[in-house]
Amino acid sequence: MSQKRIRTRYAPSPTGYIHIGNVRTALYADFVAKQAKGDFLLRIEDTDQSRYVEGATESLCKTLKLLDLEPNEGVWLDDDGKIIQRGDHGPYIQSERKHIHQEYAKKLIEMDKAYYCFCTAERLDEVRKMQELTKRPTGYDGHCRDLDPTEVTKRLEAGESHVVRLKLPKEGSVTVNDVIRGEVTFDWNLIDDQVIIKSDGMATYHLAAMADDHDMEITHVIRGEEWLSSTPKHIFIYQAFGWDLPVFAHLPLILNHDKSKLSKRQGDVAAEIYLDKGYLPKAMINFLALLGWNPTADREIFTHKELIDLFNLSKVNKAGAIFQIDKLNWLNNHYLREIDEQSYFDLVLPHLNAYKEDDNFKKRVAILYRERMTLPAEITEQSKYLFTEKLNYSEVQITWKDHSKLEAKERLEAAKIWIEQINDSKEFNSSFIEEYIKSMIQENGWGNGDTLWPLRVSLSAQEKSPSPFELIAVYGKKMSIQRIDQALAQML
Repeated sequence: MSQKRIRTRYAPSPTGYIHIGNVRTALYADFVAKQAKGDFLLRIEDTDQSRYVEGATESLCKTLKLLDLEPNEGVWLDDDGKIIQRGDHGPYIQSERKHIHQEYAKKLIEMDKAYYCFCTAERLDEVRKMQELTKRPTGYDGHCRDLDPTEVTKRLEAGESHVVRLKLPKEGSVTVNDVIRGEVTFDWNLIDDQVIIKSDGMATYHLAAMADDHDMEITHVIRGEEWLSSTPKHIFIYQAFGWDLPVFAHLPLILNHDKSKLSKRQGDVAAEIYLDKGYLPKAMINFLALLGWNPTADREIFTHKELIDLFNLSKVNKAGAIFQIDKLNWLNNHYLREIDEQSYFDLVLPHLNAYKEDDNFKKRVAILYRERMTLPAEITEQSKYLFTEKLNYSEVQITWKDHSKLEAKERLEAAKIWIEQINDSKEFNSSFIEEYIKSMIQENGWGNGDTLWPLRVSLSAQEKSPSPFELIAVYGKKMSIQRIDQALAQML
């Protein structure tokens, strides 16, 4: 008997943005499929039309493409940005499968595994209030569970509003076999008769996702741990139809530092926001993949291919993973330094567009800050003094420690001469400038600190800045000397 082809899915709702936790889910589903040379598909779960956001599917696909998460089946965008559906298991937009879900619901009713419920919202609210008052578990009380079939027919023919509920067992237990969590057992008497078809005729997640997973031959259902408690209902549906169960894997939550669930109230949670801020896709993939899993104890940086090859779903931690922004920042800095120079310029130079200086100067500034930035936009604030016509030295001490102004002036006047003597074309780089200036300091019998401090401050007017050698290389001769003259003028 041949082994089933591995098929995984990412099935988001088009509600406006992709939560970074859902990106991790998509990554893991993609890893499992690619590792086995199987299929990774994108299905859009839009049966809750009240939450539908126009353009969300297009935005979702664009974000996945940026993150190198292109499915080989399901919903995607064509070259004109229009939604298309690829593959032999469609439709892949859940609302287009409404009639399929309704047929499955009818079969469950015929098998006495589901029933019509005519309870009004008002009645359900009263039941819930009474349960709360009497300190009983809240849930549906089974009022319509055993209605006479003749009465059901009459009420349906009369057009009475209704839903369809699962007719779950009220005795015994069910065990969920989860790749990450092992065996988890639930008592049936604590599980509510779930609505599977709403009054508008649309299926809820519990029927729609299970029916679609079966029809699309999904072998691995990888999703957040919030769905673990619903899995008994999903197993019930599979077993009612005699379908083979998929492999279930419920991923741990992503948490804030205080162990609370990551939410918009405490910071950004949308993948799009991080990408818009300048976090690189490679950094995001590396970071999110390691939230709750790490293939080795001695590495933090992996290529996308390495993550695919090394991934092991059973090694994902059960405990929630802490979202550490410092680690993401560190990774982004690493990938900013790693990308090719032109790609780096494409990211950074737009943030310097407001300045009139030529592109060569801007490129030198960009290179100067390449290892000092977390995000491309940071260059605007970090480098603004380099574009300022006249620096303000009032908030920084130009002299070195307890040295006098006279000593500082002496060293700055000497530095002007040294800079003027450097060969423009062949030697004007920070390494040569450092070697040359330090040799001149030694020749004069001065100290590095008492010479380089006033030189650096005269060039930057900053308490902290790149070295004077780097600044001179960026400015060039003329501008470096102008900066030193500005500092000397302020010391009069």
